[in-house]
Amino acid sequence: MYNLPNFLNLLFLRKNNRFALVIISLFFLATSLQAQQQDTIPSPKVSNTKFGSLSGKVIDKMSQEEIIGATIKILGTKYGAVSRINGRFKVDLLPAGSYRLRISANGYVPLEKTDVVVSPGRPIDLVVELMQTSVKGEDVIVTANPYEKNIDNITSTLNYSSEEVRRLPGGFEDVVRAISIAPGVAQAQNGRNDLLVRGGAPSENLYLINNIESPNINHFGTQGAGGGPLSFVNLDFVRDVSFSTGGFGVKYGDKTSSVLTLDLRDGRNDGLGGKATISASQFGLNLEGPAGGNGDFLFSARRSYLDFIFRAAGLSFIPTYWDFLGKVHYTLSKNDELTAIGIGVVDYIVQLNRTDSDRINNSQILNNTQYQSLAGVTWKHLWGSGFLVTTLGETSVDYRFKQVNVLEEPIFINNSIEQEINLRSDATFLFSGGSEMTFGGQAKTIHFTTDLSLKQPADSLSLSLADRFYKYALYSQYSSVLFSSLRLNLGGRLDYFSGIATKFYPSLRGALSYSLMNDLTLNASGGRYYQSPSYIWLVANPDNRNLNDIKTDVFVLGIDKFFGDGVKLTAEAYLKNYSDYPASLSRQYLILANTGTGFGGEQDGFSSFGLEPLASRGKGIARGIELSMQKKFSQIPCYGTVALSFNQSRFTAIDGIERPSNFDQTVILNISGGYKFNELWEAGMKFRFATGRPYTPINAVSGDPSFGYQNVSQYNALRLTPSHALDIRVDKRWLFDTWTLISYIDIQNIYNRKNPDAPVFNTATRAIEVQTQLGILPSIGISAEF
Repeated sequence: MYNLPNFLNLLFLRKNNRFALVIISLFFLATSLQAQQQDTIPSPKVSNTKFGSLSGKVIDKMSQEEIIGATIKILGTKYGAVSRINGRFKVDLLPAGSYRLRISANGYVPLEKTDVVVSPGRPIDLVVELMQTSVKGEDVIVTANPYEKNIDNITSTLNYSSEEVRRLPGGFEDVVRAISIAPGVAQAQNGRNDLLVRGGAPSENLYLINNIESPNINHFGTQGAGGGPLSFVNLDFVRDVSFSTGGFGVKYGDKTSSVLTLDLRDGRNDGLGGKATISASQFGLNLEGPAGGNGDFLFSARRSYLDFIFRAAGLSFIPTYWDFLGKVHYTLSKNDELTAIGIGVVDYIVQLNRTDSDRINNSQILNNTQYQSLAGVTWKHLWGSGFLVTTLGETSVDYRFKQVNVLEEPIFINNSIEQEINLRSDATFLFSGGSEMTFGGQAKTIHFTTDLSLKQPADSLSLSLADRFYKYALYSQYSSVLFSSLRLNLGGRLDYFSGIATKFYPSLRGALSYSLMNDLTLNASGGRYYQSPSYIWLVANPDNRNLNDIKTDVFVLGIDKFFGDGVKLTAEAYLKNYSDYPASLSRQYLILANTGTGFGGEQDGFSSFGLEPLASRGKGIARGIELSMQKKFSQIPCYGTVALSFNQSRFTAIDGIERPSNFDQTVILNISGGYKFNELWEAGMKFRFATGRPYTPINAVSGDPSFGYQNVSQYNALRLTPSHALDIRVDKRWLFDTWTLISYIDIQNIYNRKNPDAPVFNTATRAIEVQTQLGILPSIGISAEF
């Protein structure tokens, strides 16, 4: 079966390899011509330096109020500014390039901002949040640290800027691909965005876009899980990325493994601007500018061009996707802001059954056509001792799955619509001494419909229904600084889900962070997490309504050491105990923690849809140790991350046998980094090594009734050989007076390692096929920013 990177592999390595070579040649030719032009027109009176502007707002991280009188110093230069009315600052006529900023204010911990890229034509506008200091005394010196602490998520949390995501080799400028190199994150396939966090399943991850929950943020997403080949969130509009892999606070619920929050930036307010891009798989256009009064807007439209390539290559299936994003932000008053966003996604596959070979190929593919939408509005109100954030959001996913046999007869049809309307509100009250209390609530209504049929020799199912579920949550958290060096978080949460028999689920969570010294911190967290069953799991059998919420007890212990010059060392150990996990009553070796990756379909028995009687009798344990060292861009113009994880995850289904999880990669090593030669050239690399995942062999004895089926007596008893790959990327910028041309060459798996994948049975050819994942894949991207 093909996936997105395999599509691109076909583009560059088969029929169109000469086209790729021509583009690469033009890339270097343009560089040469620009250099010649600069060399042949020397003038001591005329500078080739291009200029941009930098502005921003400095606010208190806890109260969200503006900070007046903060000092902004652009390190390594003579430039700087002071925040004035509304906490605003601005630096004009700043030479284009990458900078580090040091922001400080009386009574606050100084902060360092890295990877601030100033370009001609588009001004940069930052939001800087400073934390009040708990250290007293005139002789105490607090070092500026580029690694911000998240009050809600003390342990296991990483923050990324959009620039750090953009430049990652092999990342397709995709947020999910960038965070997949975080410690403890396993990878099922290198052509997929399935997040497998600390032994958890891909259904256990929470996604929030501007405070709006989304069931999935990927094109061609998996129902009931969170994966897909490529994210539909436009990175150009992302301001900050926060990724928590465990120990997150009570504000986040109904998921047990991770929280990914994406905050979109505001549009420019000085005039209309934008960006036109063509990359490895898509082309698009961004626009932004003022929206009248105190408002601004963002808009983007993107389309894949894989359908043109596939038709030219003569392939039997044609994938196409579109995505649209819009955001409007208004400052209503000094204390009130209103933000509205909307995202629309169209994914569809056309199958061309022109020959017998086409019909055989298409019979192995689960056609995944879907239409997604996300919309919402957020009101933020400040008062003297706290603030209120209220969001009303709506998400809808229209799934249209279909798989046929070689005679083009349907064997599986699933037309499902999952629509969620979600209201959430959080009020934070601040007290003296750096303490705060947060109260929050959430109400969600879900309209679920499905028209589903399964026709197989040993299994048949047909149903059509419409139902409405309700989810509610109440939570509260107290956070305080004790003894000037200990931050303590304690919180409780109550969840309600109408779709199952046991409806109420209370949980407690706590975390602490103790500063042993200015640059050494001990962190710990523990608590209980609940997650409701996926909606599709509840409909196949009436008894499935007796499922419980999945229960997970999570404990994390870690230490952070900051060495200065942007270098931080982190060590963490974690333990996750799972219980009440849905498990199959008919396939008693199967627990749904082992499902949800890949493109699904007949090859995995449609297991991710849960189309069989289930019971909450599965349990599991995941544990591990993670070591990571990160260096931010600093005076030494290089950056990088090394992350080493030792993990073990084991689950027990109804048969009572403990087995390795499908996603149990015992050792994972990620190395990524890069070097900025100057404001025009940058190069980076990424290396990933992981021990092999477990898999189940297929019975290969011809004539045996189980021929071609999994040998369940050896379920997850074998392992694939280790996988590894090296990606490299080179970026080049051309600076003009009012716009910037950005280009890159990205080569994935440069030494063409054919990483193994589990064997599958081809029902059309009656043969067992040993598959390998993506080989070498070169790609290019060109953007014009104005």
